[in-house]
Amino acid sequence: MSDDTLPELDKEKIIVFQYNDQLNDFQELEFADDIEIHELLDPDFILLFIDPNRYRVWIWHGSNTTTRMKFIAAKLAPSIRDRYGFGFKIAAVDEGNETLGFKIATGVEKEIDYTEAQVGPAYEGTQEDLELLESLSREKILLLLEKAGVPEGYERKMVIVKNQIFGYKEYDRNYLGTVIKEKQLFPLKEEVEDGPYLAENYTPRMLFSFNNVVLTELLKKVDNKNN
Repeated sequence: MSDDTLPELDKEKIIVFQYNDQLNDFQELEFADDIEIHELLDPDFILLFIDPNRYRVWIWHGSNTTTRMKFIAAKLAPSIRDRYGFGFKIAAVDEGNETLGFKIATGVEKEIDYTEAQVGPAYEGTQEDLELLESLSREKILLLLEKAGVPEGYERKMVIVKNQIFGYKEYDRNYLGTVIKEKQLFPLKEEVEDGPYLAENYTPRMLFSFNNVVLTELLKKVDNKNN
């Protein structure tokens, strides 16, 4: 844990650490390739996952772990994160209340490939399935937006994907002394009137992939008069 060199990351591999309550420290786990990540989850463990593919660090709390263990693990997490990427977002999840992103990362849920062309009839699944698809879609949109960045002097206000329009907001969240920038998409379907929409004072920017428009952003110039 004292080595300051940054390790080379395999984008397809998640690195797993286990909190050792006797040492008050995390230790990297070594496990066989045929073991699934979710098979490591144990109610007595606190595990930390470095997910380079999604630029995330997950702290998973087993149901039998104590508040003291969780507190120490949270304090140690940023120092481990910094060894792999300062921009990685840290998120904590409890057993039985895991987020969809965590379930996908650990193989509990499967991610849907939205780049594949749709064939056959339109999807007509249950309401639960539709909510899952929507949640996955928003997470993937946020990842695309993070990679695209924002031109200097502008801020992102709205995002249009296919026939859906979202508002976009960034805010700082203090997590145990570490400031994390949260990004949020929220639907605007109840705030946009039917009919033509002239996006006054906004600059549209389109994200292309293989000559297809993946999404369209509405950017607004930042007013620096009060800065």
